[in-house]
Amino acid sequence: MNYSKMLKYDASNWDGITATIFFSGCTFRCPGCFNSELWDFKCGQPFDKKAKKQFISYAKNPHVDGVCLLGGEVFQQDLDEILDLVIQLTREVKKPIHVWSGYTFEELMADEKSMVILHYIDTLVDGPFIFKQKDLTLKYRGSSNQRLIDVKKSIDANKVVLWGEEP
Repeated sequence: MNYSKMLKYDASNWDGITATIFFSGCTFRCPGCFNSELWDFKCGQPFDKKAKKQFISYAKNPHVDGVCLLGGEVFQQDLDEILDLVIQLTREVKKPIHVWSGYTFEELMADEKSMVILHYIDTLVDGPFIFKQKDLTLKYRGSSNQRLIDVKKSIDANKVVLWGEEP
């Protein structure tokens, strides 16, 4: 499992300052993708113990408000490694975890390993980027088909609850 870039202070993917990592590899290959250079799973460098430790130290920084996991495609990585990362972030960092995926929430909930990962994240931007539905006015996402999901409320309600809405 590789990552392309790790940002200690990122203000472009979520409100406030986040520690952000871009994992390498995606088979969706959405036309117009803003990260097409990350489609290659061999891009970047290994997400090894040293990289993980560094990323967690970035997330622990008192100036950091949350954590962003992007790609590539987060859910096409080694899911055991992703699960270990989100568990460690939840236990040690205790800040919101935001994830972007080309899979829908329903698809992720239907997969046992992905579903377990969802239990540790706070928000999910789901669905593939669709160029014909590109909308630069949307917050946190690139096309109008993508949803901004409050994962914890959705799991509790057993239905999709959009971020900022009540179940």
